[in-house]
Amino acid sequence: MKLINQERVVGKIHKKYDVPKTPYARLMESNVLTKEQQKKLLEIDQSLNPAELKRTIDIKLKELYKVYQKKKGLSVETSQISNKNIMPSMVSYYMMQP
Repeated sequence: MKLINQERVVGKIHKKYDVPKTPYARLMESNVLTKEQQKKLLEIDQSLNPAELKRTIDIKLKELYKVYQKKKGLSVETSQISNKNIMPSMVSYYMMQP
């Protein structure tokens, strides 16, 4: 959310925020892009799949963690968390923490 206005009233500050928007939405609403740039950004935005992006990030982090373990001489089996094969470096691991 972007802060639009703030004013002090009797010792208190009242803040007014704009409707929450993604940076992509704010950029598309601004007049700084050409029609070509807007079209290109629209194509990129429509081609993105958040679930697939998360899976790709998890796979890359898992590979990176394995390289780290190999470099440090750690065994892969001892560093796994539970039987779900979730590594401490994965996004899912941090989402499951209390």
